[in-house]
Amino acid sequence: MANPYHIPSVYRQLLNPVKILVRLLDFLFSFLRSAPEALRKVKVVCISDTHTLIPDDVPDGDILIHAGDLTNAGTPNEIQAQIDWLCSLPHQYKIAIAGNHDTWLDPKSRETLSPSDQNGHVDWKDIHYLQDSSVLLDLTSTGRGRLRVFGGPHVPLVGGPEHAFQHPIEEDVWTGKIPPDVDIVVTHSPPKFHLDLPGVKAMGNPFLLREIRRTKPVLQVFGHIHAGKSDLLGLIKGGREVVWWDEGERCFAEIMNGASAEGLLGLIFGLLDLGAWFRLLAFVIYGSLAVAQDRVLGQRPASTFMVNAALMYCDTGKIRNRPQVVEI
Repeated sequence: MANPYHIPSVYRQLLNPVKILVRLLDFLFSFLRSAPEALRKVKVVCISDTHTLIPDDVPDGDILIHAGDLTNAGTPNEIQAQIDWLCSLPHQYKIAIAGNHDTWLDPKSRETLSPSDQNGHVDWKDIHYLQDSSVLLDLTSTGRGRLRVFGGPHVPLVGGPEHAFQHPIEEDVWTGKIPPDVDIVVTHSPPKFHLDLPGVKAMGNPFLLREIRRTKPVLQVFGHIHAGKSDLLGLIKGGREVVWWDEGERCFAEIMNGASAEGLLGLIFGLLDLGAWFRLLAFVIYGSLAVAQDRVLGQRPASTFMVNAALMYCDTGKIRNRPQVVEI
């Protein structure tokens, strides 16, 4: 049986031409638009999915964010080893959340560990550990104000009871959870369709996407889907993208959320789906207007810089992706 976290085959992707086209057009329109201005000049270093490993080089910055899956077995000893390493780094502020492999951090999955591990403890030291909570980081001494960072660990169901903070995909654990004045959101799961697996089998969370659309943070950092930055477009984007919250984004989500063909018969029905082609045409119109408004009139909607910070490359067990550095 194929691993659901692997990049879908080229054949399967080609069965869904409208989704391929909208992803390519979305990349093109994003390339043509102006990059968001870094107003506060705060350097954020983003990592995720280290799975007990320690990368050779983590760039310096103002804030270090680890978006979960610090460990493999999720024992307190594994977690503490990662904490000790993170605390050795020079960043002024450090943020961490849990991932599904960090078993001990979820009281429910903790019960699957040995009795000695269940009774263990961890010391977060100078790290801000966020679990459906936020912290206000003070950068006023350098004239850069304050930044509110929210972190949440939840992921759609991934496996057995040893996986932490998982929930049925149809369960909405996100609506209303993120504070409206947030600047940075850290989650383990990606919002659906963004630096996720290609849309024919996206693994991200649709309710998280809706919540990010509502709150419009400056930056969202996540991981979990190692391969989400490893398909062709993910590689070209470098594991990062800007999402503009306009009608084009909603149209993109509608197209990507459509049914995916599984065989040649599905391809034929898809090609005959006039509604999908009209939505694609609408996306082209919205995207073209947005580029014109940006470049000619200087009008830009709110946007979020999204980063898939997974350091693990697919399921190789090796760190091959570099930490991401973003200035906001």
